[in-house]
This record gives sequence, C-alpha cells and structure tokens, in this order.
Amino acid sequence: MAAAAAAALLDELMGRNRNVLPNEKPKELNWEDPEFCKLYLVKFCPHDLFVNTRADLGACSRVHDDEARELFEKAPYSYRKQQYEDEFIRFCQSMLNEVERKIIKGKQRLALIGRTEAPTLTPAQTQRNEEQIALLTEKINKLVEEAEQSGIQGNVEQAQGLMRLCDQLKEERETLRKSNDNSHYNQTAELAAAQEKQMEVCDVCGAFLIVGDAQQRIDDHLMGKQHVGYARLKSALQEIMSKREKARDEKEQRREEDRKQRARANEELDRRRRDDRDRDRERDKRRRRDDDKSRHDAGSHRNSGHRSRSRSRDKHDRHRDDDHRRHARDKGNRDHRSSSHHNRRRHRSRSRSHKYCLQSKIGEGIPMLALIGIMSS
Repeated sequence: MAAAAAAALLDELMGRNRNVLPNEKPKELNWEDPEFCKLYLVKFCPHDLFVNTRADLGACSRVHDDEARELFEKAPYSYRKQQYEDEFIRFCQSMLNEVERKIIKGKQRLALIGRTEAPTLTPAQTQRNEEQIALLTEKINKLVEEAEQSGIQGNVEQAQGLMRLCDQLKEERETLRKSNDNSHYNQTAELAAAQEKQMEVCDVCGAFLIVGDAQQRIDDHLMGKQHVGYARLKSALQEIMSKREKARDEKEQRREEDRKQRARANEELDRRRRDDRDRDRERDKRRRRDDDKSRHDAGSHRNSGHRSRSRSRDKHDRHRDDDHRRHARDKGNRDHRSSSHHNRRRHRSRSRSHKYCLQSKIGEGIPMLALIGIMSS
C-alpha cells in the first residue's frame, strides 16, 4: 500500500509518463484501463470519505486520475459506462444498508433502556392501599386473639381455622405493601431518568446524540467525516437513480412519440389509399358511363345504318329473287325445249329403228300378221 501511495505521489508530481524513455512513444490515456478506480471515475471513491473514522475503509488500490475522469465524463453513454455506474451503485448501497442496520439497532437499544418494568400508582391509589393495610392489620389481631381463646378452651379445630384465615389476610396485606413500595421506587426511578440526559440516534450515520445538546457539538457532528460521508453517499446514489429514471422516462417518451408518429403516418397512408381507391372507383364509374354512352351511341348509329342497309338489301334481294325466278323460268323453258327436242329425236330414232327392223323382218319373209303382233307388243 505504501508503494502504491508513493507511486501515485510521483505520478502526481512528475506525470504518469515519468518512466518513458525519450525515444519511446508514451501510452495514450484511456479511461477503460483496469488501473483506474471505477468508483472515482463515476463520482468519487468511498475510501476517501471515512479516513481516520470508525467506518474507515482503508486506502484504495486503484489510481485516482482527474484526466481519466474527464475522459470518462466526455465519452458518450454506453454499456461500459453503465457497468461502471452499476458497480458504484452496488458499493454505495451495501454501505448504506450496513449503516441502516446500525441505526435500527441503536433505536432498539434506546427503546430497551427507556422501557418501564411496572406501572406507577397514583397518590390516591397509594392512600387506599394504606387504609386497606390498616384494616387488615386490625382483623389479623382480632383473629389471633380469638384463636388464642379457642386454644385455651380446648377447641383446637376452631383455633386452627382462625389461624389459617389470619395467614390469608397476612398475604393480602403483604401484597398491598409491595405494591406501594414498587410505586415509590418507580417514582424515584422516573425522577432520576428525567434528570439524566436523553439520547437519540442520527438517521444519517447512526451515531448516538444527546437531546438538547449544545449547538456547537451538533454542528461538529454534522460537519464530521462520517456524517458527511454517508450523506454524500445517499445524495450521489439518489442523483444517479434519478438520472436513470429521467433517462428511462425520456426514452419511453421518445418511444411513445415514435409510436404516435408511426400511427399518424399509417393513418395518413390509409387515408391516401382510401382516397386513391375512391378516385379509382370514381374513374371506373366514369369510364363505364362513357363506355355505356359510347355503346349506346354506336348501337343507335348501327341500328339506323342497319335499317337503311336492310331496306336496300331487301330491295336487292327482291331484284335478285326476280332475276333468279326469271332465270329459272328461262332455264325451265330451255330445259323443256331441250327435253322436247330430245324426246322427239329419240322418238324419231326409235321409229327409224322399228321401221328398219320391220323392213328387215319383211325381207326375211316373216308373215305380215306376225309382224303386226310384234309391233303391237
């Protein structure tokens, strides 16, 4: 520890690069080096708070460097810095938990010291007990005399019963006397305790304080290393926790704003899509109306043209039918004439063949009657 303290002192006086040779390049300062105290980089090192006190933690084994702490503070917040803060929080929380247990034990000790063992009787109750004690004494004396008389008369059983009753009354009288005695003792103890100085426990460092003490002694306690050290630990811990809480709130607020912005963007996109769909539907409707109108106009024009064409076509068909009928009639006439001519020619050829055959038969000497039968058949 002495060597580390001497090295730290030399570094403070001559610089951390005091052992570097002229031709060597000095090492670049980095706050993440393990030689630096993590607690000192975050806020402060608790080892420096309680020097020469009952809560002294001894000297720190790491280097406390202001330049490294400046680099740590200037560095952007990262997971590494969060680890350093977590270690500082754990160390401070462990010390505060220890002093909190000390405070609880001190308060319990004061509560045990100030607790009364028996209730205190009022003066009226004490007076009534004195009167009761006097009456019991008179009864006991009378019973003793009666028991003696019974013993003289030989009534032993009656005498024994009277003596037992006397013993009971004596026990009751003794109880009342003890109650009065305890009451006087308690009153004396309360008076002595009131005259003594009352104590209390400090809620910061757990030290015992005198109630109503001189202001100078109270100021000395409040300015002491132990009280100031624990107060500084509490304030530093609250500062870091509040900073983290604020960062979480800001992060959550940014997330909420991002969610709202995305929701607005989605709503705007949906609105644009609905508008586009509405425009498309309107355009389709207009297109269908235009198409229906154009088809209707085209149908009307086509129907008018079709009627004119159909009239001309009917007229043409009638002329064509007339031509066909005339042609068919002419053809029929030609066919009839050709068929008549052909029949006449066939008839003439047949007549000539019969005539030839008849001449040939006659030439062959066939009788005339036979020929007439052949011709008739």
